[in-house]
Amino acid sequence: MGGLNNCAAQEAIGEQALQLLQNVFGYPAFRGQQAEIVEHVASGGDALVLMPTGGGKSLCYQIPAMLRKGTGVVISPLIALMQDQVDALAEAGVRAAFLNSTQSFDESVRTERKLRNGELDLLYVAPERLLTSRCLDLLASSRIALFAIDEAHCVSQWGHDFRPEYIKLSILHEQFPDVPRIALTATADHLTRAEIIQRLQLDEARQFVSSFDRPNIRYQIVEKANGRKQLLDFIESEHAGDAGIVYCLSRKKVEEVADFLNANGVTALPYHAGMDNGTRAANQSRFLREDGIVMVATIAFGMGIDKPDVRFVAHLDLPKSIEGYYQETGRAGRDGQPADAWMAYGLQDVVQQRRMIDESEADENFKRVQSAKLDAMLGLCETLSCRRVRLLTYFGEPSSACGNCDTCLNPPVSFNATVEVQKLLSAVYRTEQRFGAMHVLDVLRGVDSEKVKQWRHDQLPTFGVGADRSDAEWRAILRQAIAMGLVTVDHDGFNALKLTEASRAVLRGEQQIELRQYQKPIKQKFKPIKTKGYVESDLSAEGQVLFDKLRWWRVETARKHNVPAYVIFHDATMREIARVKPASLDDLRHISGVGEKKLETYGAEIVALIAEKA
Repeated sequence: MGGLNNCAAQEAIGEQALQLLQNVFGYPAFRGQQAEIVEHVASGGDALVLMPTGGGKSLCYQIPAMLRKGTGVVISPLIALMQDQVDALAEAGVRAAFLNSTQSFDESVRTERKLRNGELDLLYVAPERLLTSRCLDLLASSRIALFAIDEAHCVSQWGHDFRPEYIKLSILHEQFPDVPRIALTATADHLTRAEIIQRLQLDEARQFVSSFDRPNIRYQIVEKANGRKQLLDFIESEHAGDAGIVYCLSRKKVEEVADFLNANGVTALPYHAGMDNGTRAANQSRFLREDGIVMVATIAFGMGIDKPDVRFVAHLDLPKSIEGYYQETGRAGRDGQPADAWMAYGLQDVVQQRRMIDESEADENFKRVQSAKLDAMLGLCETLSCRRVRLLTYFGEPSSACGNCDTCLNPPVSFNATVEVQKLLSAVYRTEQRFGAMHVLDVLRGVDSEKVKQWRHDQLPTFGVGADRSDAEWRAILRQAIAMGLVTVDHDGFNALKLTEASRAVLRGEQQIELRQYQKPIKQKFKPIKTKGYVESDLSAEGQVLFDKLRWWRVETARKHNVPAYVIFHDATMREIARVKPASLDDLRHISGVGEKKLETYGAEIVALIAEKA
């Protein structure tokens, strides 16, 4: 009988959850594992949720918080975005607030009072604030529905975005053992997943792992020649007028690339930790609120960015790990429409990342883990097969060739490079492992430079043995040899190339080497491919005119409400309105993304706008 009662209770929770999804958020049905997660957490269960960016993680804690008695407390490191998150919920009619360092004392006190009085559905708190005795006492004196630990990968010391405060969040389990907890992230390999479970004491939590695949994103990695020029060509040919993010490793490079793009007609803004807070916040606000802006940034930017219409993410420097790359590229195409992940990658990237690991003050175990992560990232760059397969394999997910990455659309040519690599290794050995890449390649190609003559390296048996290949070809071979661990760079101030133990087998002829054939960088324009989740616009000429009117109305409305435009309605919702042309509030109610609060707030305006004659 207890089982029957339990089933009935689960069914009732499921029905209530669906009603909230439809009435508050305006979506007709849950996607993927959302319904299962919502029912489990709403019933009091702990959960670890791995779901890709754009997969709908937020609903997995927002709806259970509204179903349970009390307030859902969301721990998030994204102080700069809390206001936008709270505004978006308010637009949907959800009672939400935040506690963080941007508030005055009086504002904090008002929020605390609302929490104690049970007047909030959701409260966003930064981990630093949560861990204070004042905040813990506040939570103890309030009714808490659940704890949601967002961006849970921040707990991992091995991860790409470690936050030391996250390690102390085990206090939630210790002080509030009866309150369910849900930890969520878009990125976690097996090592990171195990650390999340251990550090947050989620051993009994049910794990929900969605597919890591983002089929609407096309992955493209090009040979770096002139990175800034290649980036400009990519934007102009593929994404003119689109919103995008460009990642660079250094603050200086961020500024230079933003200036370069602006000088060439692309509206670009810089973002990095060295900027003053006001300018950084203003640039982020413009990116979120305006159309067609390119943000050039270090990895300090992006986590929690909910802008759905970012059409491309570009990297001008190699990310440190596949997790970082996946997290950053995942900010493109959250709306399910075609998007690009583009990267320019070259020899210097490999050298630079190896140097950063070697010169870090971390212990040997940490360096070993970081080296393994870099090796996996290099493997993705150098792969001869489908990039998506390689990416998903890293996260333990089997797949087949996608037909929507550069290696599928324009398959690279491989060749047996054993003899070439032997020549390279011999040149490194003959120059006594004391010289950098440029000098060694000059010796290989038989270049009579002053330095070659000075050291009498033109007398070496390896001088000129590689004259049949260009400098660019040899740089590609050297880059791949370093990526494979056959050659290393000694960061002694001279960047001398040195042989590794693994090179012995190649020099002895005991190991064959297969490499990618160098291809001269060319402008490639791929047509967007129809993928799962891709909704092709079927607007008539009249519908397109209406869609443009709706976008203009949205810009003005967002400005009045001081929120990003997508908080009012997503493009997909407005495209559907333009297609269907609802003539009444009841017709508008059936459009995906139009909840009851938004219907009440904007419905009459939209119906009137549709009724206007052009």
